[in-house]
Amino acid sequence: MQADDLLTKHGDALYAFARQRLDNDDDIADCIQETLLAAIKGSAGFEGRSAERTWLIGILKFKIIDVFRRRSREIPYEAPEMNDESESFDSHGHWQKQRAPRSWAKTPLEELEGAELAEHLKRCIGHLPGPMRIALTLRELEGFSTPEICKTIGVTATNLNVMLYRARLHLRRCLEEAGFQGTEN
Repeated sequence: MQADDLLTKHGDALYAFARQRLDNDDDIADCIQETLLAAIKGSAGFEGRSAERTWLIGILKFKIIDVFRRRSREIPYEAPEMNDESESFDSHGHWQKQRAPRSWAKTPLEELEGAELAEHLKRCIGHLPGPMRIALTLRELEGFSTPEICKTIGVTATNLNVMLYRARLHLRRCLEEAGFQGTEN
């Protein structure tokens, strides 16, 4: 098993997978390189019970998680510039009618199939502060549980829930600013 052969056969798939989860080209290149090195070192343990590409992407997932762990220790948390959350709620904690979430004109899945929404979503996620982006990526793209995310990025469950809430609120506002509006209930 040679790194050049693996890169030729699976480089595009590895890059696409890493690109969806990481926003830094250097981190992407490092993760792919570390994945190939780990694959070569561990090639004796590859029993062929899965496709070679599946095995490589499994290794890549762990390399990406390592980047998330490193980033969570390096990047101080900063809340994104957002309007005061209290503007959205009345004195009883209920949504104000004009700020309440509206149903989407199409289902999120139908919208996601559109390339425009996917591009705006990537851009909006890219504007989130590092820890918030990492938490959202682990939850929504990787399907990690709360305890797994808390352990990975070193936060409490309460802090994680606040981060995810704010990230989702930011994404909704960002998408609405780009013209993706819900419908009236």
